[in-house]
Amino acid sequence: MPQPNLNDLLAFFAVARARSFTRAAAQLGVSQSALSHTIRGLEARLGLRLLTRTTRSVAPTEAGERLLRNAGPKFDDIEAELAALNELREKPAGTIRITTGEHAAATILWPALAKLLPDYPDIKVEVTVDYGLTDIVAERFDAGIRTGEQLAQDMVAVRIGPDMAMAAVASPGYFVTHPPPQAPRDLAQHNCINLRFPTRGGLYAWEFERAGRPVNVRVEGQLIVNESSLALHAARDGLGIAFLPEDCVLPDINAGHLTRVLQDWCPPFPGYHLYYPSNRQPSAAFRLIVDLLRYAPM
Repeated sequence: MPQPNLNDLLAFFAVARARSFTRAAAQLGVSQSALSHTIRGLEARLGLRLLTRTTRSVAPTEAGERLLRNAGPKFDDIEAELAALNELREKPAGTIRITTGEHAAATILWPALAKLLPDYPDIKVEVTVDYGLTDIVAERFDAGIRTGEQLAQDMVAVRIGPDMAMAAVASPGYFVTHPPPQAPRDLAQHNCINLRFPTRGGLYAWEFERAGRPVNVRVEGQLIVNESSLALHAARDGLGIAFLPEDCVLPDINAGHLTRVLQDWCPPFPGYHLYYPSNRQPSAAFRLIVDLLRYAPM
């Protein structure tokens, strides 16, 4: 049997993990038709169907799952070792892929990258804003950014920000006609601005806590958005109550544009962490980003 080209195997791993020829082609920098031709050639040489294709989805067959499960990690290890050779270069180099939420990207990640990238032209960073709990291994990210409460136990976690708190806010005009809620259950009587997670489809349940007792509330309202910046605009304009990170709304609270409620139900929680697999050898470029992001309390 003719031996498969290693590039063909890498192409298969990309499609099998992305579950999409379109996304895999974008990651590999090739056309979708060329990628499809490569996979068909690989399947022909192996004499096995590796992918099941429909008009809407792509999924590995039993043989494809076995190849992905047993051979995929070995190729990942080889790529990690090659990336680690960047340490031998005079300057750190390579591409770093990071998945993060909108708030962390704007408040922590971007300020750091704005300082780093001009000084290191050989480093490339791909940032994917994603509200879901992305599997960074399966999606081939180098790292993710999430709050400390959302981290898996088998990851290396580096704290990159202070403790955080959420804030329920609305415009002063809204509370002229709506009595401020005294407890989370009172939100049922209010027009609340919902946030839908794009990757998971569900509406975010507002998370409160007092005296160690957590209370999650699914609220109702006229408006559903998928970006916190839109929720902030809607709250300023008097549409209802929004539930947002405290640092996003403090300037409006201090300026009198927003009024905060339920503050005693919003205690601090562990802030943002950068996390990555413990079995990966980080490159010099990745270590540089980690060191730059690392949080140092005042």
